[in-house]
Amino acid sequence: MFKAGTYKQQYQYKSFLPILLERPFEWKSDVVLELLSNANRFIGELNSYADLVPDVNFFIEMHKVKEATTSSRIEGTRTNIDEAVLSESNISTEKRDDWEEVHNYISALNYSINRLQELPLSMRLIQEAHAILLSGVRGENKLPGEVRRSQNWIGGADIKSASFVPPAHEDLPELLSDLEKFWHGEKQQLPQLIRIAVSHYQFETVHPFLDGNGRIGRLLITLQLLHSELMGKPVLYISDFFERHRSEYYQALERVRFTNSLDQWLRFFLTGVIQTAQNSKKTFVEIGTLRDTYRDRLLSLGKREKLAKEFLLKLYSAPIIAPREAEQLLGVTAATTNRLISELEKIGILREITGFSRNRIYSLHEYLNIFK
Repeated sequence: MFKAGTYKQQYQYKSFLPILLERPFEWKSDVVLELLSNANRFIGELNSYADLVPDVNFFIEMHKVKEATTSSRIEGTRTNIDEAVLSESNISTEKRDDWEEVHNYISALNYSINRLQELPLSMRLIQEAHAILLSGVRGENKLPGEVRRSQNWIGGADIKSASFVPPAHEDLPELLSDLEKFWHGEKQQLPQLIRIAVSHYQFETVHPFLDGNGRIGRLLITLQLLHSELMGKPVLYISDFFERHRSEYYQALERVRFTNSLDQWLRFFLTGVIQTAQNSKKTFVEIGTLRDTYRDRLLSLGKREKLAKEFLLKLYSAPIIAPREAEQLLGVTAATTNRLISELEKIGILREITGFSRNRIYSLHEYLNIFK
């Protein structure tokens, strides 16, 4: 029952003009209804579990790093999670650009989540996030924070050979205004996950920016989960599912545009939510088990146990660290820091990863492996 849009003749090419979403529409798929029910159930379980995890905010930071790494990798960056948690001074020159793009994503995500407390979900908020995403990186000349004022396209060497041409920039004001209204559900009552799935499809189809549309569109999913109060904390990030099923992800979006198959996109999206919620809960369970193991190992440290616990808590947000960084983090002397790191290495909590005798770097390897 869904009509995705129409083609609009431009000079020597046709752009795709999607329908406005603020209108009544419905679906009659029992499969979608079952997936929706299961997705809501697993999100509820994840919410409950996240509420019970001590110090959950430290672990959320690593979830954000993984989201930034995988969402950026979909767009071609090559930074892995081990590199993403390194400080800038420890990143090699040839990998600096990709590292900066990942960290811009983390900054945009953190900013948006905090900003959502004082500003409603809106294009203004999205544009502010976009400005951060492209600041000082390869897309900095493509109007950071501004809706495009020219035609863009997806695939192909030029617009004539493009696999998809989004709507012309003259159509964007109406389309984006409609999308904002749809986020807030002014005209129809839809299940929130259906609204989020349709919103992601529409945002990627409108492609409102010259660069960064994929990353911002996936960041928008997190914001909508929080805005709708489906998630109490930002602990569900679906980019890992999209990245592992990249071809199916793009194909599912394309099928809506070319064959009006919204149903198939909803199935794909809801399956991703289910698997992501299950995996996120599993991650928290594994973290809890590992924390218990760490606690038992720390008993052997005697008077250094208290400082070690403080250090370990900070490492949950930044699990690869150099001694000089640890010294600043803990506010203790270099000698005390080095003794503590040596003790943690002996009991298997930290592992030296450079093999150097100087400028050494240590990894909370068992914890980091959970996120890999």
